[in-house]
Amino acid sequence: MTEQGRIRNFKNGGKRDEEENRRRRNEVNVELRKARKEDQLLKRRQVTEDEGDFGVTGGPVPTSTFNPADILSKLQSQDRDVQFAAVQAVRRILSKERQPPIEMVINAGIVPHLMKYLQLSQDQKIQFEAAWALTNIASGSSEQTRVIVESGSVPLFIELLSSPQTNICEQAVWALGNICGDGPECRNLTIKCGIIPPLLILAKQNSNIGFVRNITWVLSNLCRNKTPPTPIDAVKQLLPVLIELVYHEDKEVVTDACWGLSYITDGTEDRIQLVIDYREKLFTRLDTLLKCSVVSVVTPALRTVGNIVTGDDEQTQRVIDSGLLKNFPSLMQHHKMSIQKEAAWTISNITAGLVSQIQAVIDEGIVPLIVKILTNGDFKAQKEAVWAVTNLTAGGTIEQISLLVFCGVIPPLCDLLTSKDADVLIVILEALANILKAADTVNQTLDICRLIEEADGLDKIEQLQKHASENVYQMALSIIDKYFSEDGSEEQAIVPQVSEQGNVYEFSANSNLPSGGFSF
Repeated sequence: MTEQGRIRNFKNGGKRDEEENRRRRNEVNVELRKARKEDQLLKRRQVTEDEGDFGVTGGPVPTSTFNPADILSKLQSQDRDVQFAAVQAVRRILSKERQPPIEMVINAGIVPHLMKYLQLSQDQKIQFEAAWALTNIASGSSEQTRVIVESGSVPLFIELLSSPQTNICEQAVWALGNICGDGPECRNLTIKCGIIPPLLILAKQNSNIGFVRNITWVLSNLCRNKTPPTPIDAVKQLLPVLIELVYHEDKEVVTDACWGLSYITDGTEDRIQLVIDYREKLFTRLDTLLKCSVVSVVTPALRTVGNIVTGDDEQTQRVIDSGLLKNFPSLMQHHKMSIQKEAAWTISNITAGLVSQIQAVIDEGIVPLIVKILTNGDFKAQKEAVWAVTNLTAGGTIEQISLLVFCGVIPPLCDLLTSKDADVLIVILEALANILKAADTVNQTLDICRLIEEADGLDKIEQLQKHASENVYQMALSIIDKYFSEDGSEEQAIVPQVSEQGNVYEFSANSNLPSGGFSF
């Protein structure tokens, strides 16, 4: 049988289409963001109080000493020194480490005055303080950010990206990062107002590491959010700079640049292709980053690779041809379970592909590691490993499925049949059904049934006939009816054996089995 014939016979098991097998990240990446440092979040406040070019000093002030009415009165003063003191007081109160009184400042009507001073280019000291205060307001909730946006701040901050005063320019970058990190609407507004050209100029011209970190963070936020995604023309402008930044020597810059790439690849195949077009330069760097000991760097690099293999078969093959798959044995044994989970998710999308791509996974020694995660991983990692197994059994050859069984996949699959997650149960039951179907084609169904029984799987499948989920119930019933309803077969000893050729896996030593055993 040809490879394509095998795919038609086994791929998806008649249950799911390729789009379901290749699983994109449809959820917001909350879990991963929680692990990121404060300076890598969607929004952030500037709380550093080092003395700057304007002699700005002094730590945060207590909320109890902040009198909004008094501040408002001073903001309306004709005395510039009084105005400056008032704006600085607002900035300082908003620089509190915890729970800054952003809402109190907004409700007091202070924002319009800050906007006025933001435009006061002839007094850069007060302009800087106003920009800092507005940055911290924009770091708040979406409603609070929207107050800043609706005040007309976006074009003003973009104009300040060209300010000759570095402190003001950097503050504008920070404020715009908070705004475009609020969501796709704000992100698109900053793009429409022209944020990208001056931002890219800054990215190429600056050597100050703190400034470069901020710029990279904003570039990353400009790529974030899928509904709707960043306009494709904007992505084309951002990509060359992001590719350059992943080669930066600073790990925080590299991390955010990788997150930007991961957001771009978390989309349609045409967006994935834009990144793949840089493969000669990018894949070499990703190979290095996947070997990195810094988890904050490995995570977005791995996510980028994982997103690429959610594309079509040709795009997945580019990753395989690049040699990146060689990193996955170590990634699937990483000390951080979150990395194991991401690696297993990536592999699940490769095993959803062609038989040759499944074989590439096998050739790297990854199948035993999938089984190991199924056995010892936390539940989130186990879920991804289950998908990897099911996709392999849906699209693999008899020999490939035999190897999976030889590596001991059935016991941990059966152990997971006690899960309370109905979706996971469905995927597990499909994997078992696929294995049984493959065994049936070489008359070794009885051997697989025995393995399932010895792993207490039959009892668990029978219990699932009482499950509240109609889909779980139907799949369990189907397996019982098709493979376990009759008990008239002669018992056979089941000891997985490797053939003399070393690449054929048989599941019974009994001499009366069909020639070749459970193999292709």
